[in-house]
Amino acid sequence: MSGEVGGKRIGVREVAAAAGVSTQTVSRVLNGYAGIRESTRERVLAAVAELDYRVNNAARALGTSLTRTVGVVASDAVLHGPSAGIAALERAARTRGRWISTAYTDSDDPADIDAAVRHLLDQGVDGIVLVAAHGATPLEGYDVPIVPLYGESGARQRDAATLVVEHLADLGHRSIVELAGPSDWREALARTAGVTGAVTRRALDLVDRVEGDWSAASGSAVADAIAARIAAGATAVAVANDQMALGLIAGLAVRGLGVPADVSVTGFDDNPDAAFYTPALTTVRLDVEGEAEYAVAAVVGEATEPPAAPVLVVRDSSAPPRSR
Repeated sequence: MSGEVGGKRIGVREVAAAAGVSTQTVSRVLNGYAGIRESTRERVLAAVAELDYRVNNAARALGTSLTRTVGVVASDAVLHGPSAGIAALERAARTRGRWISTAYTDSDDPADIDAAVRHLLDQGVDGIVLVAAHGATPLEGYDVPIVPLYGESGARQRDAATLVVEHLADLGHRSIVELAGPSDWREALARTAGVTGAVTRRALDLVDRVEGDWSAASGSAVADAIAARIAAGATAVAVANDQMALGLIAGLAVRGLGVPADVSVTGFDDNPDAAFYTPALTTVRLDVEGEAEYAVAAVVGEATEPPAAPVLVVRDSSAPPRSR
């Protein structure tokens, strides 16, 4: 449905007049056609926003079988990683004249996830992006493309985890503990694969792998187990996200262990607070905006540049191991 100004319904003609283009050009921009100059596209989208023009998706779908909507299935959206991913997906969709429709599920039950997917399919979405996908999340057997936010292969997740282990090895650490995410998450498995591969290549000793649930509370909860490993000679902990690293650092402090004086700790995600932890957290940053652009382009069948490589962010929580 179109908006109204002064009681007059706003349509394609009014948008075209405001943007100084033809109605055909407006239609092409709204339908995502390639070959439109970026300056022209921006003028049209600015006019759409200024006039509060709203596309009648139901009518469009009858003629094109497309609703210009990208579905998103998300779980654990209270965590920084998923919430940042959803926000980035919305921005990426909007630049292509599309919107997102999100279905939230807290379950790793395939039937529950399937129900969320089918709810979006009933809305006529053009494709679906999975955020914080569990291992049981189905990717095939539907009539539209379904892709994980960070790519099914998890290659950049593995590369990012590799960076932190390489950093610890370069500092001189030989004995490392991994604080992994939940093993039923695709992202956690990819990060663990990166840690394992780097440990093997650098001939390090992975003395233990403990598992958390991504929360700071779970990081604190495993502090006893990790403290025992530190007492036995471990000098660094590679943590699968920043929130668990925060909890672990706090839990170790209660037990009289300092970071990085007694043990180095690294995170993953570079959340907005990581630079303000005590100590400031060494972590790794993914190109979330680029990942979202890539995922949206994949589900709507458009080409785009691949995401940037992950970046290591070195701060105060990592240092050479103390001589014992």
